[in-house]
Amino acid sequence: MNFENTFAYNVDQFTLVSHVLSLGFAVMAAGLVYFLVTRSSLAPRYQFSSVLSAVVMVSAFFELFLLYQRWVGAFRWDGTAFVQSDTLFSNGYRYVNWSVDVPVLLIQLLVVMGVTGRRFHQGWVAFVVGGLAMIYTGYVGQFHEVERDAPYWVWGLVSTGFFVLLLVLVARIIFGNLPRLPESARGTARAVWWVVLVSWLLYPGAYLMPALWDSADGVVARQITYTVADVTSKVVYGVLLGIIARRVSAVEGYAPAIDDEVALPRGGITDAGGVTDRGGRDGRRGRPGHGR
Repeated sequence: MNFENTFAYNVDQFTLVSHVLSLGFAVMAAGLVYFLVTRSSLAPRYQFSSVLSAVVMVSAFFELFLLYQRWVGAFRWDGTAFVQSDTLFSNGYRYVNWSVDVPVLLIQLLVVMGVTGRRFHQGWVAFVVGGLAMIYTGYVGQFHEVERDAPYWVWGLVSTGFFVLLLVLVARIIFGNLPRLPESARGTARAVWWVVLVSWLLYPGAYLMPALWDSADGVVARQITYTVADVTSKVVYGVLLGIIARRVSAVEGYAPAIDDEVALPRGGITDAGGVTDRGGRDGRRGRPGHGR
């Protein structure tokens, strides 16, 4: 049983959790539309990344919507507080969702960073096996979070081992392939690393919340932490990968990507490099372009 079921909640606490969960599945729905709409701006070899992002959005939407329904069904108003009803709230649904999303998110990275052949297969296997091991060992541990006995700590520690391994693999994929990216995409690739590192570190913090903050306020903090981590590690991460893929596609000469890289700065239209507008004028200075 999760420790969310061991407390009564005042109106503010109960409402905050319900609103955070509803915000979470609303963001996933918006992300789904975004990834489907922007898919055509990527070269065909990178469009698979947008498809995978869409899969993640659908999976996360249903998970967060189900969690919202479980939350509002697990507690009833008794006139002074929201107390336990006949239904138990469970964070286990998060782990089920992560078993789909984590491998898919990591495979996206391989696609966008241009990993192919044997290296792609090896990376795919490592990400899937390591990701599922991390998730399912944490899943076992969370069943012991109310008692916080030995299995809670042991399985949490084992899960952390796989967690660290995956972070090392992600760093190697990003920084090992950074020179292969055009200069315009390298800063975004570095940002992907920081998004992964920071957002993923929120998850063990939420796992440990029963030990760190064993109260109704701790429950609120935990659900906020989980949801912020989900939005960042799925939506923001997917958007950044899409930007990388679009910039690489533009450098490779894919026309829709080139069109989408057009900016609208003060004084005219420039391409991604700020060179010329479509009227043949220098986009940075407003003077006639030369040689274009």
